[in-house]
Amino acid sequence: MTPAGDSPSRGVLLITVDSLRADALGPHTPTLRELARRGTAFETAVAGGNWTPFSFPDLLGARPVFADASTPGPAADPTLAEALSSAGVRTAGVNAGNGFLTEYYGYDRGFDAFESFLDGARTPVGRFLTTHPTVNGWVQYLGWPLGNAAARLRGHERRHAVDTSHLHALERRALDAVDAAAADDDQPFFLWLHYMDTHTPYVPAPRHVRAVTDGEIGSFQTLLGHLRAGLGKEVDEGTLRTLRALYDAAARQVDESVERVLGELSAAGLRDETTVILAGDHGEEFLDHGHLAHYPKLYDELVRVPFIVDHPGAPARRESAPVPLRDVPPTVCDALGVEAPAAFAGESLLPTVTEATPPERGPVTSIALRGESVTSQPIPRRLGDGTPLVSARTREWTYIREPDGEVRVFDRKRDPGERDPVDHDRVPADAFRDLERAADDRLALLSDAGDVGTGDDTGGHDGEGRRPTRTTRCPTRSDADSTRSATADG
Repeated sequence: MTPAGDSPSRGVLLITVDSLRADALGPHTPTLRELARRGTAFETAVAGGNWTPFSFPDLLGARPVFADASTPGPAADPTLAEALSSAGVRTAGVNAGNGFLTEYYGYDRGFDAFESFLDGARTPVGRFLTTHPTVNGWVQYLGWPLGNAAARLRGHERRHAVDTSHLHALERRALDAVDAAAADDDQPFFLWLHYMDTHTPYVPAPRHVRAVTDGEIGSFQTLLGHLRAGLGKEVDEGTLRTLRALYDAAARQVDESVERVLGELSAAGLRDETTVILAGDHGEEFLDHGHLAHYPKLYDELVRVPFIVDHPGAPARRESAPVPLRDVPPTVCDALGVEAPAAFAGESLLPTVTEATPPERGPVTSIALRGESVTSQPIPRRLGDGTPLVSARTREWTYIREPDGEVRVFDRKRDPGERDPVDHDRVPADAFRDLERAADDRLALLSDAGDVGTGDDTGGHDGEGRRPTRTTRCPTRSDADSTRSATADG
């Protein structure tokens, strides 16, 4: 185990987990906790937005979402995979079915091998299901009995509905990629895996549910909990406990899969030469601020995520300073000894990992788009479909500017749940000024930011190939259904 310092790793395994909030790791995720124990755990890692379309341009692209276009997806600058491929790195990407991380949005760029398991997206129904993972999961889950019966009639056996998350297929592709990397001693490799299990509708294998709940939750409670949530019914404490238990069981399912992938790395003789990075792409809400899933809000439960860098030869440590996920691409490049393109907006965290160099960052920002209310459907995903809200975080403060311009500031140490905003005059003037400037700077990055909400055409395209029309939105702050539930895809 020699890398650390200036010695590049043989490879990098980047694991992203959809909807994995910062507090998702626990006794039910022993593999991920061990990864955090032996690597560098960034305790205040901040996603670029509240859901996948807004967070992944940071993780695999060069610049934040909407940096050069009104539609989500990586910027026109070279992506992480393109930069690595140009430097001779073998690249493979496996996305377990998130419709926002597909060829259509440009996430296959630079990958020698890329799989998203979304061949059905060629039809209108398929395109709808690819960008609505919750609906897609339910279609598969509820259709499983019929599919299972048909398979039995043909003399085949089917797995449990766990494969609504494509977990087994993802693992097979991952193990194949590891074996291919091991067969070529001379070429460095980059493997990206994206898990969907902790995204709604949370349908882990029953054994994981039993393990997390000591057998107290069965299929009936699972269906009832999701039915109440899906129909927008009031979510009582029992239903909320069920949903969170299913979420934890889904995290346990991911944990076991990661253990198997890491085991394959070890069996191939690559584990001690591989930098392993794990991150949630955004968080998940369980009525922390009145909703479920990941609607357009920017509280900690939605944008603070696990972020771990386990670099060969580097000491274990914890880092509490806020860092953005846009630091992932330059960190990957640094670990492989590849010069990061100048267009990359982030900075490498490898000096923090190997030498305990404190990450010198200003306030870390996130962005979301909101329609007329928090739960407006469809959730805005393009500039002009809604009004931006922005947040900025430091060790001490969370600053959130709502779509109507209202600013809320939270004392992170006194109020970690971000429930009781403080008067602005209680925030040191220089700290408030830095937060406000960071929020302004993030909004200024939006492509043609000055035209947001003016009615101009953005020049982007939707999933049907049509150009989206920019419309004026005036979000109302009243939210009569703030204690009711529904789910947000992505």
